[in-house]
Amino acid sequence: MFFVDTFAIIFFLWVSFSIRLGEYYFPNNSFILLMFFASPVIGTLIFKQYGLYRSVTRYVGFDALWIIFQAISFYSLVWGALFVSGGGVPRSVVLINWVLMLFIISASRIGARWLLIGRKNTKKRKRALVYGAGSAGIQLASALNYSHEYKVVGFIDEKKGLQDVHILGLNVFSNNSIGDVIKKLKIDDVLLAIPSSSRARRFEIIASLEAYPIHVHMLPSVSDLAGGRITVNDLQEVSIEDLLGRDTVPPNQQLLTKAVTAKTVVVTGAGGSIGSEICRQIINLKPKRLVLYEMNELALFSIEKELSKLNALKIDIYPVLGSVNNEARLNFIFKHFKVDSVYHAAAYKHVPMVEFNNSEGVNNNVFGTLSCAQASIDAGVDTFVLISTDKAVHPTNTMGASKRCAELVLQGLSRKQKGTKFTMVRFGNVLNSSGSVIPLFKSQIKEGGPVIVTDKNITRFFMMLSEAVELVIQAGAMAEGGDVFVLDMGKPVKIDLLAKKMIKLSGLEVKDKSNPNGDIEIRYSGLRPGEKLFEELLIGNNTIETDNALIMRSREDMLPWDDLKPILENLKEEVESGNNEKIRKILIQLVPTFKPQSKIVDVLHKKV
Repeated sequence: MFFVDTFAIIFFLWVSFSIRLGEYYFPNNSFILLMFFASPVIGTLIFKQYGLYRSVTRYVGFDALWIIFQAISFYSLVWGALFVSGGGVPRSVVLINWVLMLFIISASRIGARWLLIGRKNTKKRKRALVYGAGSAGIQLASALNYSHEYKVVGFIDEKKGLQDVHILGLNVFSNNSIGDVIKKLKIDDVLLAIPSSSRARRFEIIASLEAYPIHVHMLPSVSDLAGGRITVNDLQEVSIEDLLGRDTVPPNQQLLTKAVTAKTVVVTGAGGSIGSEICRQIINLKPKRLVLYEMNELALFSIEKELSKLNALKIDIYPVLGSVNNEARLNFIFKHFKVDSVYHAAAYKHVPMVEFNNSEGVNNNVFGTLSCAQASIDAGVDTFVLISTDKAVHPTNTMGASKRCAELVLQGLSRKQKGTKFTMVRFGNVLNSSGSVIPLFKSQIKEGGPVIVTDKNITRFFMMLSEAVELVIQAGAMAEGGDVFVLDMGKPVKIDLLAKKMIKLSGLEVKDKSNPNGDIEIRYSGLRPGEKLFEELLIGNNTIETDNALIMRSREDMLPWDDLKPILENLKEEVESGNNEKIRKILIQLVPTFKPQSKIVDVLHKKV
């Protein structure tokens, strides 16, 4: 740019004289020659002071053009003061030269920017519409001018005042005409730039786009952008939360902090998907210390490493290896750290896996909970929260029945003693947790299909992991002893429709009889062992509202500890002997609503 400017100053100074005199001008004295050689020195020094040689050319914008205007104007004033008064140079040459220099210096920057951007955009880019012509949408479209991936060809907006106008040289279309626009402009992707809208509104927009074979992306939230966790170019796939159309409720801060802030907290199963999220949220609530109790060494190492990075408050974190069935170790840990609150997330949750390993599933889920509960009583723990599941309601599999037994254990112990407040929180599937259908579907779509759905009519409750844990912590703070809290999971979601939405919003089409040329096929494998078509959250209908609209307190039948204890002792004997038939009979005795949907199968008893 320095050499371009040097040449331009000399050449357009000569052009200015030629225009003024109406003929080709040639310097005819030493003063004029000195002026021609001195002008680029003066000009480039001034341009340097104004930062014209520090700008990154490919990002030159209107701010840079304003600086060029100031630099050229100052140069013209200095040049005129030096050469017009004493050298016989016509005043009009200054004005002509000022106009020409403004044009050529600006054009050189803009032309260089166009060439640089054009060179890297030689490959075919995806044609995109930006949904939202507000400040976020405009910033997104501007940023994508430098992108290898997208070419923005228009905006969509719901505000009538913005429709049929031009922004950044692009048309703003009505949201009512989006179907015609997608076809006419041959759109590949729609980029949603509406970060401040509610999830319910985003759901409506996404639903309106399902009919078209386009890929839908979401602009990151303002908090993510401001926090530096993501840039405008990092467009996200439409999140599954947005497909569910569920708005969150702000948490009750008093409930969040009651059982955590300035307390010693233990999280069992700390390396699991739910346990690790409990740890992430607890670390931000300023506990006195946090004990991570986990059986899996790698999982414990991973969550301890992650929390250490998040731990700006320098809270003491203790990674402890151990099994929830090791009551002696639990006793030692709880007493040694003087634990105030326990969040018991350690459990075997995968339905078919527990169905094939009945005795170990019961041992971990029932007797692991009992060991943690007994250790809590012995150590004088104030609050104990069990992470339960909707599969404990009218269970059809060993996993659900074992979790209902774990609830009965805590209910019975709660009546027996008044020291530790035992409570359990029951909810459905959490998004993107281990074993969830969401990451499985994403993987299957990425691989080209087929997407495997067990049954066309199967439904499930879903909730975001962060929201579920937030509600778990609040529910624990409301514990009185023996409480069963149920989270409001919203409406159940049909898994078949969810799979179809995920395929369509990946820019692909479902392949079926009506569309044999589609991209991704959906296959139905049949219900897995112990799986049922729909889940329930309540055993009865006796619920009470709480201080949070998304948490209900359920009143349910229970067994007194004196009646429960001998049955548990009998169950323990059968678990240790591996007698699966007797284990099932005892589970049915404990949980009369348990209606097994599969035969008794154990991997250890399969024929080799």
